[in-house]
Amino acid sequence: MSGIEREAMEYDVVIVGAGPAGLSAAIRLKQLDADLNVVVLEKGSEVGAHILSGAVLDPCGLNKLIPDWKAKGAPLNVPVKDDNFYMLGEAGKVRVPNFPMPPLMNNHGNYIMSMGNVCRGMAEQAEAVGVEIFPGMACSELVYGENGEVKGVVAGVFGLEADGSIGEGTEPGMELHGKYVFLSEGVRGSLAKEVIEKYDLAAGHEPQKFGLGMKEIWEIDPAKHKEGSVTHTMGWPLGSNAGGGSFIYHLENNQVYVGFVVHLNYKNPHLFPYMEFQRFKHHPMVAELLEGGKRVAYGARAISEGGYQSMPKMVAPGVALLGCSVGMVNVPRIKGNHNAMLSGMAAAEAAHAAIAEGRASDELSAYETEVRQGDIGQDLKKVRNVKPMWSKWGLLPSLALGGLDMWTNTLGFSLFGTLKHGKTDAKATEEASKHKVIDYPKPDGKLSFDRLTNVSFSMTNHEESQPCHLKLKDPSIPIQVNLPKYAEPAQRYCPAGVYEVVEKDGQPEFVINFQNCVHCKTCDIKDPEQNINWTTPQGGDGPNYPNM
Repeated sequence: MSGIEREAMEYDVVIVGAGPAGLSAAIRLKQLDADLNVVVLEKGSEVGAHILSGAVLDPCGLNKLIPDWKAKGAPLNVPVKDDNFYMLGEAGKVRVPNFPMPPLMNNHGNYIMSMGNVCRGMAEQAEAVGVEIFPGMACSELVYGENGEVKGVVAGVFGLEADGSIGEGTEPGMELHGKYVFLSEGVRGSLAKEVIEKYDLAAGHEPQKFGLGMKEIWEIDPAKHKEGSVTHTMGWPLGSNAGGGSFIYHLENNQVYVGFVVHLNYKNPHLFPYMEFQRFKHHPMVAELLEGGKRVAYGARAISEGGYQSMPKMVAPGVALLGCSVGMVNVPRIKGNHNAMLSGMAAAEAAHAAIAEGRASDELSAYETEVRQGDIGQDLKKVRNVKPMWSKWGLLPSLALGGLDMWTNTLGFSLFGTLKHGKTDAKATEEASKHKVIDYPKPDGKLSFDRLTNVSFSMTNHEESQPCHLKLKDPSIPIQVNLPKYAEPAQRYCPAGVYEVVEKDGQPEFVINFQNCVHCKTCDIKDPEQNINWTTPQGGDGPNYPNM
């Protein structure tokens, strides 16, 4: 859409994404200087609509940002009461005791909560101090200045024709300019991806690694409900096919979060992550809990798992990457929201100091220094080897050696140094001929469900007349390369049934059902030829998670 004239609005700081990182940055900026003009742009229909988290929060970030959050009614009502960890076999389980685990794995003082609801509460606090928040405003383009710096974003483009051209009903959107632009889009955001590539921010760092997290909310029999209980599992059903595990969190009102994570560096293209999740629920331990209950919501998203050594450079002229746009998840803890909040605050403090000095559109190097050397870096450095150990040596050796490494890192040293990740998740995919097809049981409609039925419980919606936001760099690759070589894994790695291979006139055809997309970004990550580019659809479209 180059050449279009748009109205422009000027701000001190423009923030893309109303997640924990972006909202923390906005609040902190106004705490530091109430006169700063700060805007937050959110592509979801409302704040929280696109938030899907592991749902146990370490409140250290919130404590620092809003010390009186309890008095202000933050929706953190369920403290963790007990921690359980199991290794699963197909029909049994073995409890792993808590005492050998490093102190950082303890969930005492953490809360089971809906991160979507927490973000809704944070948005209220942000607006109360004068932050402008615009939901339903997808940011589709970056605006660059004369010297190549990031100057702002284009937001609010609506009504493009299906082929991407401008029609009579097209609204061209607006440019929002800032002295600094913060990208807090979450994992694999399209603008952050562009910035990383344009400024070569990943140079000298390990490739980012990812997992696919899927989650259902269940309402269960009150007699089985244990408010505040946290359970994690590893082992069955994934076995040696892939890394990953599950979480089961008991929150309020007889509700339970049931989640499953599959590491995306799996080799076998026949693996079907969604069906592994559905099979997991038939384990006797899980089935007994869920029987008689009902699934009330479903969602999925990618999780950044590379950790300390995979964080790219976080700043370029005029722009800073926050939270999951960098990758700040502590993998063994399955927690990243606290680091996202801390990153937002660090970016805000760096920008405030720069603006106070009369600077604009330069690199906020103080932000990067704080992230790498401060609380976030210390949190991630202690666990930096857990993921590469798991990838290289498998589950059981990595449990023992990873636990040892976390213990020694708690004391300030590591026997292993900093291990490398090696391949990207896309390159980890091997040819289908090297692996056996996996036979998955058919969902029973009671504990397990087909993808399209579950997608309806994500409340996802996309205007069908808009351009497809899933772009193929080469439309011939799915059928000519991926199908014969990898059995076209997009049919399976997508947790929403977006991609199909159908027969038309006796020939296979690749179909993209973009209306089903839940914005997890797995296709952008796992496609072995890196042929799929996830871009933001028009604002307000996508999932509408209630309390995920």
